[in-house]
Amino acid sequence: MRLIRKNSILYIMMLPVILYFIIFAYYPLAKGLQTSFQDYKLMGERPYIGLDNYRQVIHDPTFWDALWNTLYIGGGILMAGFLAPLFIALSLNEVMKSWFKRTAQLVLYVPHLLSWVVIGGIFIFLLSPDSGLVNLLLVRVFGIQPVNFMADEAWARNIMIVSAVWKDMGYNCILFLAGIAGISPTLYEAARMDGATRWQQVRYVTLPQLMNTMKVILLLNTLGIFRIFDQIFVMRNPAIAGKVDVLMMYTFQKGIMEIRIGPAAAASFFVVLFTLVLASVVRKTTRFDEV
Repeated sequence: MRLIRKNSILYIMMLPVILYFIIFAYYPLAKGLQTSFQDYKLMGERPYIGLDNYRQVIHDPTFWDALWNTLYIGGGILMAGFLAPLFIALSLNEVMKSWFKRTAQLVLYVPHLLSWVVIGGIFIFLLSPDSGLVNLLLVRVFGIQPVNFMADEAWARNIMIVSAVWKDMGYNCILFLAGIAGISPTLYEAARMDGATRWQQVRYVTLPQLMNTMKVILLLNTLGIFRIFDQIFVMRNPAIAGKVDVLMMYTFQKGIMEIRIGPAAAASFFVVLFTLVLASVVRKTTRFDEV
């Protein structure tokens, strides 16, 4: 009690943050868990029906299609969204001209500031079969017939992966550059004295020293795999819906479009469960606690 009284000001300062999470995070979570066990109606009685909502979700083929789409698109974003910024950060670190490095960082970071409405519009415009830049190049340079990328199931998932990686590449790149900036210059000096080439300095100094930063970025990106929604909502269309609809889109359709609140709540808790399991696996595999 003496310690609490001594630090009472700190606890008072923490109180608004604690209340925020209780009101806007934990209470909705608890309410959603309750809803997942009810035959929830907007009006009238809401009887408890046990695990029926979960059984409906498990026996719905659309749910498993959405799970596979989520793993495919989310996994692609996770891997490409980790390796591409790392490669660019290592490349920019070798640039001697500071003005070029700052300009490149700015150009890369701008897409991260844009909403998915803007990003989706850019890609839809670029990939348009009539006036899109990509199809104009295919026709005029390579003599290939226009491809309707946004209505072709073969391209749908890859377009989602590329657009997501492009949007967040600058943000992750800056995190990697911040990690590189924290590496002691004496390590590079020692490596040069031992005759290490630039590539050997990257391999034996930069990458090992970046390991903690890489673990953090990998875990943060892993937590976002099952939360993909805005991008799909903006860029999907009926022609490719079966290939790009993810779990959050499934939850949205059940809860908002079909007003089946109970199954939607059950599906949302599957999303929570999958996220916790995947994050735990990544955390254990990368030995995150040893950061």
